[in-house]
Amino acid sequence: MVPKRWAKRAVTRNGIKRQIYSVSSAFEARLPVAALVVRLRTDFARKEFPSAWSDALKSVVRAELQQLFERVKA
Repeated sequence: MVPKRWAKRAVTRNGIKRQIYSVSSAFEARLPVAALVVRLRTDFARKEFPSAWSDALKSVVRAELQQLFERVKA
């Protein structure tokens, strides 16, 4: 879930969703067979990431998702 409250721009929300799909497919073999929910709970500072979907924002999102999926127990 990527609410508009935390990611104001549609480009950012869609990019985050694409990263979720990409990282989850990389971890597919290790994940349990279940419905998993990934929820954005804080915003990405527009001052830190002025572009809606910059390379810096992509790498931060991807790193955070990889760290999250590493913690999931199979």
